[in-house]
Amino acid sequence: MNLQPILGNFALILFVAMVITGIIWCLDVFYLAKKRRAAANAALAEYDARTAKLTANGIKVDSNDHARAALEAGLLRQPTWIEYSGSFFPVIALVFVLRSFLWEPFKIPSSSMVPTLLVGDLILVNKYAYGVRLPIINKKIIDIGNPQRGDVMVFKYPKDESQDYIKRVIGVPGDKITYENKRLTINGTPVQYEPMDDYLDNEHPVYYKQFLEKLPDTAHRILNDDTKPPLDYGGVENFPHRESCTYSYDKFTCIVPEGNYFMMGDNRDNSADSRYWGFVPDKNIVGKAFLVWMNFSNLKRIGGIH
Repeated sequence: MNLQPILGNFALILFVAMVITGIIWCLDVFYLAKKRRAAANAALAEYDARTAKLTANGIKVDSNDHARAALEAGLLRQPTWIEYSGSFFPVIALVFVLRSFLWEPFKIPSSSMVPTLLVGDLILVNKYAYGVRLPIINKKIIDIGNPQRGDVMVFKYPKDESQDYIKRVIGVPGDKITYENKRLTINGTPVQYEPMDDYLDNEHPVYYKQFLEKLPDTAHRILNDDTKPPLDYGGVENFPHRESCTYSYDKFTCIVPEGNYFMMGDNRDNSADSRYWGFVPDKNIVGKAFLVWMNFSNLKRIGGIH
């Protein structure tokens, strides 16, 4: 699922805007404002001298503090381009810091994570759950934690890192993942499935088989489409560490390489994921999805992501 950033793909744009407005703000604070102040002081001194000279020559001059203040204000006034830059700089800087290090909003555009996430859900992603990373280059500088099985994670699509994807973590480094007859086995232990009521997909609309999938660390709902095979073998691509996986037409087994993660969509038969395009390296991690903060078509969607 290619996510749609709420703010757009603006990390670089925001950074450039922040740098430009910040330079203008600093230039004004440390140079231009002082220059305007000096010019105002010189003009006021000339104004006061002229007034004093007229008074000394016996010419009565009415004190006009308002005119003097207006003269000073006009000389100290910021040019419009500096005023707008100074106003925008703190706002841009705040947005940049929030979306780079704390939380970033996205919009769900497709159904690969149904029933957990629906089309139109507006979600928040925790950017520091798996470590603090430098914006733009996404390099981890502080290690806080690692993805766990069952986490709903946003990451840069390995085939095109300009795109953000969202899936569920199924395998962590070292795990042996087997998928057969639409059932998972992790490290030799079959995952337990609890049948639930069929799920009506209003987008199409069709009914899907729904199960509670009980991973070793968490439980969540998944969907199966009885009209589709367990694996579309023709859709399997070449990818890094492809030798770690063994495929047949209805089954595969993969051992997750060190520093990588195996991802799957909850809408299992309608999700292009690690089964087809491979593992997600740690360097591609964006963050952990934790909240649906709005869905304009269904306000009941607001709440935590499990």
